[in-house]
This record gives sequence, C-alpha cells and structure tokens, in this order.
Amino acid sequence: MTHQVHAFEPPERFVAGTVGPPGDRTFFLQARGGGRLVSVALEKVQVSLLAEKLEELLTEAHRRFGVELPEPPKVTSDNEPLETPVDEEFRVGTLGLAFDVDTATVVIEAIAAGEAEAEIELGDTEGEVDEDDEEPADDLDRLRVRLTPQATREFIDRARRVVAAGRPPCPLCGQPLDPAGHLCPRHNGYHR
Repeated sequence: MTHQVHAFEPPERFVAGTVGPPGDRTFFLQARGGGRLVSVALEKVQVSLLAEKLEELLTEAHRRFGVELPEPPKVTSDNEPLETPVDEEFRVGTLGLAFDVDTATVVIEAIAAGEAEAEIELGDTEGEVDEDDEEPADDLDRLRVRLTPQATREFIDRARRVVAAGRPPCPLCGQPLDPAGHLCPRHNGYHR
C-alpha cells in the first residue's frame, strides 16, 4: 500500500479550524503552499494538546538552545475560516513534534490513524498486536509542516481560540451548554 507525505516546509498558511456548528464541529489542521491545500481531521482534544505541547516545546528550545521566543501576538493575525474545499485527506491518529536546532524551526507531523492503532484503542490490554495486522508508521499517510517560532506562536494562539469558541460551559457543572437546553447534574436532571 502506498502512502503520501504532504510536506510543507514552510507552508504559506497552517491553521487549526472547524466546520459545523458548536456542539457538532469537526476539527481540522489545514496547510497551504505551492498551489496545494491539505486538510486533515482530528479531535478537539488533539488540537488543544497540540497547542499546549507546542508552547512547551518553544519554552524548552529557549531554555536548552537559546532560541529567541517571540511574544504572543497582540493582534489576531489570522481569523479567516478554513479555505475551501475542506476535503479530509485522513483522520489523524498520532501527532509528532520536534525542534530542528540547525534551522531553528518547529516540525509538526500529523500521522494518519492506522488499523493497529484502532485495535489497541479497542481494548488490546496486553499491548500486543499481531505482526500481520500491524501497519508500520512509515506506511501511513502524514502531513509534515515546518514552522518558525513566530509562526508556531501564531498557530498556538489561533488553535486556542478555535478550541475556546465552542459551546460555553455550564457555570455549575462545567459541561457544554446546548442551545436546546442542558440537563445539569447539579440540578438532579431538571432544566433550569
């Protein structure tokens, strides 16, 4: 089976975004460059963790290698929606991060979910997978982007805004409030 590596080193634009109304949003990473547009789907928690881990990576690169850290953007730099068409290339199973000291850039790699991952997630308690069923990571589609620290900081800012733009939390229980109503556990299942 052939796999594709969608490499953008660097991209003209790399953002996290959503399609759909709050409560029913699909999250995407989207990269554009060289006349190509690639969109990969992932979970909200993956976007949130990606922003958090990128922040940690920049801090560690500054501490260990003396990389100049840009200030968080004071003005929203990219608030545009995802570019159309938003065609899902694959669903992300694994995210990888690295810092390239030679070029002072952050490398983000989104790797497609494979059959072996699905089996492990479904309850393979011993962590063993038959060799016949296992797909090596090299045989999976991937999106690879290389960002400057400034572009990384801008990505983090937008990703956090996208995650926070969902349904507001209930002030009592913290669960998302639906426009149609909310059965709050703190009210013993009664609407308020």
